[in-house]
Parts: sequence; structure tokens; C-alpha cells
Amino acid sequence: MDRFAYTPVQEQIIAAPLAGSRYISGPPGCGKTSAAVGRLRRMIEQGITAESILILTPQRSLAAPYAREISRPDLPAGGLPTIVTLGGLAQRTLQLFWPAVAGSSGFRHSELPPTYLTLETAQYYMAKVAAPLFERGYFEQLVIDRNRLYSQILDNLNKAAVVGFAHTDISRRLKNAWIGKPEQTIHYEQAQECANLFRAYCLEHNLLDYSLQIELFAQQLWPSHLVRQYLSNQYRHLIYDNLEEDVPVTQDIIREWLPAFDSSLLIFDQGAGYRAFLGADPANGETLRELCDQTGEFSQSFVTEPALQELGNAFSNILRPKAEKTVTPRALTGYSFAPSRFYPEMIDWVAAEVARLVHEEGVPPGEIAIVSPFLSDALRHSLMHRLLGHGVTARSHRPSRSLRDEPAARCLLTLARLAHPLWNLPATPQDVRAALLQIIGDIDLVRADLISAMLFSQRNKQAPLNSFDLVKPEMQERITFSIGERFMRLRAWLMDYIESEPAELDVFLARLFGELLAQPGFGFHDNYEAAGVTARLIESVQKFRRVTEATLQATGRSIGQEYLMMVADGVLAAQYLLPADEPPPDAVLVAPAYSFLMINQPVRFQFWLDVGSLGWWERLYQPLTHPHVLSRRWQPDKAWTDVDDFSANQETLQRLTSGLIARCREHIYLCAARVNERGTEEKGPLLYGIQSLLRLARELEAGHV
Repeated sequence: MDRFAYTPVQEQIIAAPLAGSRYISGPPGCGKTSAAVGRLRRMIEQGITAESILILTPQRSLAAPYAREISRPDLPAGGLPTIVTLGGLAQRTLQLFWPAVAGSSGFRHSELPPTYLTLETAQYYMAKVAAPLFERGYFEQLVIDRNRLYSQILDNLNKAAVVGFAHTDISRRLKNAWIGKPEQTIHYEQAQECANLFRAYCLEHNLLDYSLQIELFAQQLWPSHLVRQYLSNQYRHLIYDNLEEDVPVTQDIIREWLPAFDSSLLIFDQGAGYRAFLGADPANGETLRELCDQTGEFSQSFVTEPALQELGNAFSNILRPKAEKTVTPRALTGYSFAPSRFYPEMIDWVAAEVARLVHEEGVPPGEIAIVSPFLSDALRHSLMHRLLGHGVTARSHRPSRSLRDEPAARCLLTLARLAHPLWNLPATPQDVRAALLQIIGDIDLVRADLISAMLFSQRNKQAPLNSFDLVKPEMQERITFSIGERFMRLRAWLMDYIESEPAELDVFLARLFGELLAQPGFGFHDNYEAAGVTARLIESVQKFRRVTEATLQATGRSIGQEYLMMVADGVLAAQYLLPADEPPPDAVLVAPAYSFLMINQPVRFQFWLDVGSLGWWERLYQPLTHPHVLSRRWQPDKAWTDVDDFSANQETLQRLTSGLIARCREHIYLCAARVNERGTEEKGPLLYGIQSLLRLARELEAGHV
């Protein structure tokens, strides 16, 4: 929406006196954030010092509208507001007041500055701590990747910090809620031991993971009169957006801080709380309303048509057990039900319908989203391949997808192993074949396989690639001399590097990209996606090097070698987020449903895949943690029963579907496959809800409703 075309309700927020506290709520898409952005600009234009404005959001992507506004060239000259999450505010404050808390917090080297851990480096140190326990048989009954085990233990620590209970109390809460087989309680105790050892290791080596940063800030810095006075003097005005997605500790701090602000604007999305699995507490956040001088409610949606609004109401009532089940004629025009017999048929139909919308109806690709409960590599590849075959540009957004799963990243890591024979990390012919497909432009799978079979040597580590001249002439012609010439350039570059002094891994990757892969004739040339993957991989290596350099120097191991080993073992998931202020490309978005919701960008058309899947309803299997039990909403000594599980899943499904509908402008396609991708028939609660909707539609047409 244009920033000058405000509604009267928005104008009231923008033009309100720059004093006092205000709380506004409403469903998604009704202009609350736009009004807040307009108020931010007015505050700066009225002469309020920009540095005195604090903009707080639960995650960086939700702050994108504010980041775009302060980057506009017509913004009045001067400083800039502070846009942070709780983690960012905690880290800034800790950097300033570290000497005040280090000595009393149990750190062994309190005289030295701390090292801040990312998710990747926290998993790395968790692996170092937990490895001896695995050798003793810990978690041997759990069939799950180690990196997922590490992430769940870290998640437990994070939950304790953001909810506000001691990290030593994690296993007790989980065991008290468990009513299944007693063997599971052993896993909870083992996870608790890993968490305790990790915390002790952090205190021993001045490491600050996310949980420790939050604990130090909330329990030691914030209660300090000196720190609170500093923050209150620094920030006189507050904009707190999407507070329903934030954690209880943040909401508690704002509750105490609110009277100190000259002005504050708090924004609450009704029916949200999609980050509950990360500790979000909408009920606690809503209590902030009582502390504000004025409250208001937005109701007019700028996104959904009336048909979709009525569809959302009908769907919510269907999913609520005691609500009246009704549907209006207009709601029936907001969706289409597209059943298929087999899973591939559903994907083919979706790709064809998207192509029809783009090529025949003139719908921009960026106005279409394809969402599913989970986005596996197979589903992602199938959709992207079919859309590309129809001439439709597409992009995927899956924050949990490891960077090492990107073909461009795997190519770079393979070349790194080839270029560093002393690291003793050999590549396989399959790795080389996959790398050649990315490196050499216009090569196909057959030629890449021929080259890897004939010219790659696992024995000769100093010269892993043989000369193309050794290939028989008839085979050279089959491969083509243009491909052979580019292969020889690759070989020459690697040989020159092997014979020279090795560089740091991030420097090696930067040189490899700039000197070879990005040159004309190679696969990364004019490939912006591959360039982005390369940049994020280099950033990942740099962060790993900064955090682990001192530790690894004592052991004599190479940082690059350690990084490659950890990535290969799955310890370093190398997860990444795109920059929050990066404009989305004009391409069809393929994403998990929750990831799409947290992007918070509405589209004209949505495709819901495999609506019969239980994944729309069931909680993700996490044997070492539980988002509901480790929350402030749950009594610590109460058992978690099947009734609680059903109620929580049903509420989650209702929130999910309402959120998706609220972010669609024109039409939703409900796509079902009788046989899922595993070859079994699946009928989840979402499909039953859709069937109830279809039944009401038939009754309406027959005049029975």
C-alpha cells in the first residue's frame, strides 16, 4: 500500500501526540505495520532524535518494512533508529556491560571478552561436549541425526532462557509431563546432562550461546539500576511490532520498561502466535494492553477479498468443535478443490495451473505461493523442475534447509577437498560428477560421468584430476573439446593452488569463485543464486573461524579442515536467512506453510499441497523437547495427555489455516492426493475439514442451509 494513502484509522495512529502509550490490534493485513511506519517517519520529521527510537520485533524478517523506510533517500538527515530483536539488544548491552556481569556469572576468564556463538558454532561446541557421551551409549535407542539431537538440546536451553526457568529444570518438566514408556525419561536425563555440560563448557571458555545471552541480560543486566537507566536514557520512544510472536521474557521486560518511554506503540496480530514452537506466548503479550493509555482495533483488511474473509470464518468454525458450522455462498467462490489420485499427478496439475495463471491470466509469478506442511528435497526439486519446464520462474524459502544441501555449496566443498590433499578428506567420483555439473556450463550428466570416471583419481591426491589429453580421440570428440578446454582450466587452477601456500578456507572460496567459477563458460557465470550461496558459505566459514580460531590453534588442527569435517558429519547445519531488507524476486514462492507465514507477504493466489497429510496437524517429532510443556502456559507438574495433544494440534491447525487465508488476496487452491509421496493413503484433519466445507456447500446449493 502506498505510504501516503492512509485510512482515517491509520491517520489517527500516525497523527497521535508523540507521548503516551498505545496498543493496537487486529487481524493480519489490516494496515497496523503501515501505520507504525508512517508514525516512525512523522516522529523523525517532527524532530525526534532518530537514535532515541527503539524498534523491537521478534525476528529480523518482521522488521523489513521499518528497514526499508529508514533506507529511503528522502528520510530527514541524521541518525537512524535502532531495529533489533531481544537477542540483538541483549548482545549490544552485554558488549557494553560485560565487566559488570562476568565475574558474578561463573565465567572462568572474566577478565577476557566473551565469544558470541551462532547456531552453527553452538552446535559445533555441543558436539565436542556430547561426543564422549555418545561413545558411552547415550541416545542409542533414538534413530535421529546427531545435528537434530544437538539442536533440540540447544532448543531446550533456549526455552528455559526465554520462558524464565532454570536450565537445570528441563528434564524434570519433561519427565513430569511424560506418560509413555519409561525408557523415554532416560533420554530426557541424558539430554539434561548434555545441556549441563555444555553450559559448564561455555562458562569455562567464555562462550555465549543464545540462551546464556538472554539469561545474563534478563536476570543480571536488566535488574541493574545502572543498566536500566542507561537503556532508558538511550531510548525514549518504542515501536514494538508483532509482539504476539515474541517470547515471555521480552514481554516481561517491556512490561517493566513501558512507563519509562516518552511514547510507545505496541502492535498485536489477532489469531497469530505461529512461533509458539520457538517459545512465543501470545496470551502473555496480550496482557500488555492493560498497561497502555489508549487501545485501538483495526478491522478493515487491505489483503483479502470479502469472499476469502467469509471463507476464513467458515473454516475456523468448522475446525472449532463447538462452533456453528455454516458457510455463505460468497465464501464458496474463494477456493477450488483439486483432487488427484497420485502425488505426481497433483504436482503436475499444480505446475500446469500456475503456468496458466502466469501465461494466460497475466498473473506475476511473485503473486503466487505454493505451500505445504513440509518441503522435502524431493518435493522441492519436483516443483521447481516442473515450473521451470513451463517457463515459470520459482524460488524456494526453507530456513531449516542446510546450506550444504545446496548444489552450489556441495560443489564448492568438493573442490575444497580436492585442493587440500593434506586434510585427508577424499572426494568420491559421485562428488566430482555432481561438482562438474555445476562448474562447466552446458555439460550434461553423461559427459560429467565420463570425465569423473576417466580423469578423476582418488589415489593421486596431489593431482586428483588427470589431463584431458590422456583421453582417446574418439572419446574427446564425444565429450567435446569445448568442455575439455574448460575442464583443463579447472585442473590448471587446482594444480596451481595445490602447489602454492594454502589459504584460509573462506579466502580459497572467494578466489575460486572470482578467478574461475564466475568467469564466462563456467556454471556460476551470471548465476545469481549460485553467487548468493557462495557468499553465504563464505560468511559461514568466516563466522566459524572467528569463533573457533583460538580453540583450534591449541590443537594444531586446520580451521578449514575442521569446518569441512563438521559439515560432512551434519554437525554444522549451516542454516541461513536471507537479508530481511532484500526485496523478493518476481518468482513463484515454494515454501513450508509456517515459513510463508513468517515472511508476512500476502499473495494473490495460494496452492495448499497434499491437504490430506497429517503434517498440517501433527507436531513435528522431537524426542528430546516439547514446545508446549516447556512454556509458561503449562503447569510444570501436569502430565501431557492425548487430549492435550489433540487440542493443541487442533488449535495449531486453526491458527495456520486462518493465517494463510488472511494472506491471500484472491483465490486458494486446495490440492489433495489420494496416495501420498510414500505410497500410502492419508486422511488428516485438514482434509476432513475441507470435506465438511464441501458438504456444507452441497447443502447450500440444495437449499438445505
